[in-house]
Amino acid sequence: MAKPIHSMIRVLEEARSVDFYHRAFGLLIADRYAFDGFTLVYLTSPEDDYELELTINHDRSEPYTHGNGYGHIAFVVPDVRAEQARFAAEGLKPEPVKEFHRDGALMARFFFVTDPDGYRIEVLEQHGRYR
Repeated sequence: MAKPIHSMIRVLEEARSVDFYHRAFGLLIADRYAFDGFTLVYLTSPEDDYELELTINHDRSEPYTHGNGYGHIAFVVPDVRAEQARFAAEGLKPEPVKEFHRDGALMARFFFVTDPDGYRIEVLEQHGRYR
């Protein structure tokens, strides 16, 4: 059976993105590989082996456009209200907490935050299918 191992996003400034993902989600650099023309940085959580791959193209100076196909990546946390407050205290500009209800029951509690390159990230509370 196939196992997902990473997602990749292109970012403009390595240090800015590494700082954001560390402060927001506690991700640490697992590996960094510099090549002619680009660098790959793999970020991971100490609790999980799934990685976020940052690709930095050395000749890029303009922000990337996300087109109309990109949606978001998602992280799960035990207490979304506490995380939203922590993000605000860190100056990460989280959006307000929202809830989805289905058939009269809570389906999801979440907020969104946008990284320095404009990628939207959903932060969900551990609940139901979101584990």
